[in-house]
Amino acid sequence: MYTSAKPYFYGTGRRKKSIARVRVYPGTGNITINKRDIDDYFGLETLKLIVNQPYEVTDTVGKFDIVCTVTGGGISGQAGAIRHGLAKALLQADETYRPALKKAGFLTRDPRMKERKKYGLKAARRAPQFSKR
Repeated sequence: MYTSAKPYFYGTGRRKKSIARVRVYPGTGNITINKRDIDDYFGLETLKLIVNQPYEVTDTVGKFDIVCTVTGGGISGQAGAIRHGLAKALLQADETYRPALKKAGFLTRDPRMKERKKYGLKAARRAPQFSKR
């Protein structure tokens, strides 16, 4: 669909175990994720809203096309990773978006990760069932 000859802005977004490579082209607002339309990729409306948040904050709805590749994690983490990558790519497009994106918290990588399982427990904090006898 898009060739490397077309100029684009790039941003890498991360959330939990997901990594999104986001390319932003001047266009009409089409969003393609892993060669699929956003409506096919994300079933939930809330995930689509998460992806579009940087557009709304910077008043660029319908001005850019997004083509992104996202791997790892679940759909919620992937949506967050795309949002992070899109915010970083928009920053490359126009540096004046920085205050709005920073205030909304889209440029900060969310550090929350899954806690590791500990020995003697069934999960990170879940202890085996207690029995008096």
